[in-house]
Amino acid sequence: MRILVVGGTRFIGAAAVRRLHHLGHDVAVLNRGQSPTAPPEGVRRIRGDRARLVDARQDARDFAPDVVLHTVIISERDAEGARDAFRGIASRWVMLSSCDVYRAYGRLTGTEPGPPDAVPLTETSPLRETRFPYRNQVSDPEHPLYIYDKIPAEEIALGDEEFPGTVLRLPMVLGPNDYQHRLFPFLKRMDDGRPVILLEDGYADWRSTYGFVDNVAECIAQACVDERATGEVFNVADWDLSMEELAHAVGKATGWSGEIVRKPTDELPESMRSGVETSQDLVISSEKIRRTLDLAPPVSLDETIRLTTEWERANPPGQIPEGQFDYEAEDELLGRS
Repeated sequence: MRILVVGGTRFIGAAAVRRLHHLGHDVAVLNRGQSPTAPPEGVRRIRGDRARLVDARQDARDFAPDVVLHTVIISERDAEGARDAFRGIASRWVMLSSCDVYRAYGRLTGTEPGPPDAVPLTETSPLRETRFPYRNQVSDPEHPLYIYDKIPAEEIALGDEEFPGTVLRLPMVLGPNDYQHRLFPFLKRMDDGRPVILLEDGYADWRSTYGFVDNVAECIAQACVDERATGEVFNVADWDLSMEELAHAVGKATGWSGEIVRKPTDELPESMRSGVETSQDLVISSEKIRRTLDLAPPVSLDETIRLTTEWERANPPGQIPEGQFDYEAEDELLGRS
């Protein structure tokens, strides 16, 4: 098959490109060409801006893709741009979305009133009623988070019979090249020889779903090449873990022999509190996609943590938020000062 990938040079998108190429498909990536990460040899490159995809319509037509994979949709405007640019060129398209579309995410962050939603969340679980879930974090209307909302984007992807879409709702993704450095806070404390890791009591028990980047890429690739995915919404997930379980998994991979100590929220300074409603877990079920597309078993959790921590050690964040590793304050709370 011919598959055109919008984006495709960072983390999840790059992994999907590698997987599709490895499976023998004819792949092209459409982006601005500014990433230092080059696609695999044999993958075509089309220069274009995702904010003006229609300008690349002729180059896309020349490539003649069967399917378009869009890896960087964050808003309704992005989805409209993809629809208008590729309708009549490809037969269908795949959009990467997020489990933050669920109402449970709003319950977690406090934007949706009400009791916790039941988990695991399925593709038919309630979606958020409020829009723009990150707008309270930014004030600049030009900032991507100001307009971020994948719910209306999903509606566009699923609402055009002439150009049908597939929506993949992704979990928190781990693996090499994770630019969010999800495991770094645990790993740094362990590598710094901290004998104790302090966790807010409720946050220690809070559960979320994770995926390994190569497992996620396999799901994306199969959604691109399997016609049974047309018009469907799928959750993509590997495992659900509490924060304490995640910390222990990192400790196991690194040989850390310390302990996890919990403290009630009211005994912690604001900077050490999670700031979320921890009674609302964010666990999603991937039963539908695994059943529908006959997916193979994923790479194991142990291997995921090993590969991720190896990469984290070689590629620590360029900037660390001030106060994130205040060991003196932690020792005082632990009675170790």
